[in-house]
Amino acid sequence: MSKKGRVLVAMSGGIDSSLAAVLLHEQGYEVIGMTMKTWDYANSGGSKKETGCCSLDSINDARNISVSLGFPHYILDIRNEFGDYVIDHFTDEYLAGRTPNPCVLCNTHIKWDALLRRADKLGCDYIATGHYARIREENGRYIISKGLDITKDQSYALWGISQESLSRTIFPLSELTKEEIRQMAKDKGFFDLVNKSESYEICFVPDNDYRGFLKRRVEGLQEKVSGGKFVLEDGTVVGTHEGYPFYTVGQRKGLGIALGFPVYVTEIRKDTNEVVLGTFDELSRDGMYVKNLVMGKYADLNGQRMDTITKIRYNHAGDPAVIEQVGDQMKVFFGNGVSAIAPGQAAVFYEGDDVIGGGWIASSFHRNKHHAKNVSQHTIIS
Repeated sequence: MSKKGRVLVAMSGGIDSSLAAVLLHEQGYEVIGMTMKTWDYANSGGSKKETGCCSLDSINDARNISVSLGFPHYILDIRNEFGDYVIDHFTDEYLAGRTPNPCVLCNTHIKWDALLRRADKLGCDYIATGHYARIREENGRYIISKGLDITKDQSYALWGISQESLSRTIFPLSELTKEEIRQMAKDKGFFDLVNKSESYEICFVPDNDYRGFLKRRVEGLQEKVSGGKFVLEDGTVVGTHEGYPFYTVGQRKGLGIALGFPVYVTEIRKDTNEVVLGTFDELSRDGMYVKNLVMGKYADLNGQRMDTITKIRYNHAGDPAVIEQVGDQMKVFFGNGVSAIAPGQAAVFYEGDDVIGGGWIASSFHRNKHHAKNVSQHTIIS
């Protein structure tokens, strides 16, 4: 075995995970490649051709890289684990009137656990992925930070990884930019990887039609939920909709209603099958509660409030917020309000580039001006 150790690399067949394996191989690690089969596209019932991380082409691409460099490659079938947990959760969340984030859930509850179990069986010291993020150990804790390439940073999707798992994780691309990775692939002759398009879709909804997926997944769903009411914030009924599971907070397009001014979905009311519409200003909320916390940089906040930058979805730049742990939830205050806080999405708290922790958005709220002034007085953990 290599002096640096044996590492199991998750290889999707794309440029990032492939170059992660190449870099570790060049650095002297004993590399084993593994491609995870999470989903059969034929089962989705969608119209799009099979592409992405679970396709036969992607599996073959990952295997070809492994063969060219002389290290073994395995295919790991986790369709049952993935389907039972991720897809059922995806469906259940929409039926509960929330907006799920299956990619984050898969990273934190399926892929890392599956990789570590196989790493143990193969005698691997570490696992590695092609994520653009950093890990360091400090004061006895493993801390995830943003990757060097902020435009590709993926730390938001990694908040739920346990300390034990992080202690065995390597991110080879942490100090590299996407352009550097592309150039590296060209220099090494991997032109197919450079020209390969990247997929940003949910792997089991390849046509991006989650409504169609839900209808196919839940028998009789359309009949059960159709004919619900569109209402304004004051309760005024302004139309009918296709059913509450087919809308998300913050949605503007595809509502099928014209009121003479722009409106957005501001709330989903499952129990009454109502979708609340409002102006952009009415979409704003002052705070939220976040559940199922996983703490990163700090094990807990020791009862203190703390300044953070908080992200409420993957492509959100983040907004200044004060967080306060209340029981098993985090209460989050946004001084200037934030638009489109969607229950079911992940919220991640940052101190600089470091991930403090994260969790799932349970609910959002407004607060009065007097309360807003009081919560601005807080301390920062050092």
